[in-house]
Amino acid sequence: MNMLQSYLNDPISDPAFFKGCPAKEAVWEKLLFSLCFFHALVQERRKMGPMGWNIPYGFNESDLRISVRQLQIYINDYEQVPYDAITYMTGECNYGGRVTDDWDRRCLMTILADFYNSAVVTETKYKFSPSGTYVAPPASSYEDYVEFIKALPLSQHPEVFGMHENVDISKDLQETQKLLDSVLLTLGSGTGGGGDTKVDDTLNGITKDILSKLTIKFDLELALTKYPVQYNESMNTVLVQEMERFNKLTSIIDTSLKNLQKAIKGLVVMNAELEALAASLLIGKLPAMWAKRSYPSLKPLGSYITDLLERLKFLNKWYEEGKPTVFWISGFYFTQAFMTGAMQNYARKYTIPIDTLNYDFSVLPQMTADKPPDDGVYVVGLFLDGARWDTKRGLLGEQQPKILNEPVPIIWFQPKLKDDFTEGGRYKCPVYKTSERRGTLSTTGHSTNFVLPILLPTDLPPQHWIKRGAALLCQLDN
Repeated sequence: MNMLQSYLNDPISDPAFFKGCPAKEAVWEKLLFSLCFFHALVQERRKMGPMGWNIPYGFNESDLRISVRQLQIYINDYEQVPYDAITYMTGECNYGGRVTDDWDRRCLMTILADFYNSAVVTETKYKFSPSGTYVAPPASSYEDYVEFIKALPLSQHPEVFGMHENVDISKDLQETQKLLDSVLLTLGSGTGGGGDTKVDDTLNGITKDILSKLTIKFDLELALTKYPVQYNESMNTVLVQEMERFNKLTSIIDTSLKNLQKAIKGLVVMNAELEALAASLLIGKLPAMWAKRSYPSLKPLGSYITDLLERLKFLNKWYEEGKPTVFWISGFYFTQAFMTGAMQNYARKYTIPIDTLNYDFSVLPQMTADKPPDDGVYVVGLFLDGARWDTKRGLLGEQQPKILNEPVPIIWFQPKLKDDFTEGGRYKCPVYKTSERRGTLSTTGHSTNFVLPILLPTDLPPQHWIKRGAALLCQLDN
């Protein structure tokens, strides 16, 4: 429907404009069709959620109109089509002007490369999808193009977006979750002192259960004594800082739940914050009061508490038994501090300026290790989204049907000099804290969601995985 709308609207519907490239009709008409297909595709990708675009951009007809007019000017003014110029103007300026996420920009330019190239013009039926369902039709009249578009399938198969069939399941799950969230918002909370006895009893049960589990409280003075600030061991500082962050979070959870218990008994006023906390507890949702001071998480309340307890146990075990052999990267509140600490250890060990170093990555064929590496760190706890890790081949592979996320084995984060560093043919895979992918820029200069890019070996072109929306996640939503 997007393509049909593009052809029925100005300026393409204007006969004078449609025939505005005399002696170059074949080139003009094919690239025009290709551009309209690209326009429809980038709009439809929004339905795929974060796997389509990290941020859903408002691409509209004005982007197409200016791109179409520029395309006609370039075709008329140049003997050979300047593909680099039209790609830059369309991808970086017209559509790219809306794009604020670097990974979305990479995806946009990768998609556009399939639609702005010489093969579109030279091949009789250039394929826009691997199956050949979508092709560039031969040059013909305006009416024939409209009829050709009307004959295209009404429902799009994921392959036209360069995606796996599983993306339909992900899309349906997101839509279902939105529907359920909307339904839950319509439910009355029914909380407050002197309210429904059953509701009060339920809230009391939930608060007591959570408080009984939150027993770990870190003693920062003892931690500093056992793990003092050392020049050659930055991980001591990372551990103590993480303990401090989690102490603040657990303190807020503890205080708010105890205040809610008092409010139910009528000992303190049930203010708006406590009312919202009670409403969230009743529907099993992470309270906004906690989320403001928490690490990013999309988990429901029960799973969030379980995840929080696992993080506390991870740090407590580190404190009790010493630095772990394999680090659970998902367990950190501020992951970038951990990675900087590991890099700093290497830089100080070999007296190399830290800004001349970069991480290289190796995926090991195991989930555990008996001893740590000589340099760098072993990391576990990541999940692939939009792809899977083929352990037998040691390469990125296609997802199994109906399996959306699979854990990745140990990844060795190995510091290397930037001068000795090469990407090769590996896929630069972004790592996110949650499946939402998008975040806000924090005061530290880091996105609240993006962690770092990891290079993963593949026997397919990296563009294949870019269009797949393949990424690594620190945690799942369930």
